Amino acid sequence: MPKAPLQVETAGAPARLTRAQRTAILKALADPRRYELLERIANAGCPLGCSAALAALHVSAATLSHHIKELENAGLIEVRREGKFHFLTLNAGVLEAIAMGLGSLARRSSEQR
Repeated sequence: MPKAPLQVETAGAPARLTRAQRTAILKALADPRRYELLERIANAGCPLGCSAALAALHVSAATLSHHIKELENAGLIEVRREGKFHFLTLNAGVLEAIAMGLGSLARRSSEQR
């Protein structure tokens, strides 16, 4: 049974993440292909079509579909479906939240020295 995408509230501010959400996000970002896909979505400036992502990444359609599903399940991207076409958009609030969390760890570590 496929997992439902993580629900992350971002209403203009960075999201507050649960431990499970942080874990899912970091696992998704750990794969180099997924990170490259995320970079391409961010650099596109508008929703990125799956056909453009497929051409840029040089992977099979099944592999791309898997990576998209992992990023979507982690809450990092949103997928808009229009008929047989899919468009990918970055969920910037989630990236900001994970970056803030990691930055907080670094600050706490440096304060203890």
